[in-house]
Amino acid sequence: MSAPSEFWKNHPGLVWSNPAANDSAHIRAALVRPRFSLLLEIALEFGLERLCAEWEDLQKDDSREIDRARASVERILQHIKKGFTLAATRN
Repeated sequence: MSAPSEFWKNHPGLVWSNPAANDSAHIRAALVRPRFSLLLEIALEFGLERLCAEWEDLQKDDSREIDRARASVERILQHIKKGFTLAATRN
């Protein structure tokens, strides 16, 4: 298990019970409690591909927590993807 990135020092409450949790644990915690601004920050820091891959892997777990987050996460990821595409076409 790799050490967490410095990025998480700005988001200490995500995995409060395990401050040494790796990046994947932090990203997954953010995905099950989706907030647009945090997921956008994660996409900018770790890449949209990593964020989407963590979401895909997380969905293999059939839980109510993931079911509750699904619609919000899917909507947020679509908005981020559109924003990244738009930004890429303007540069």
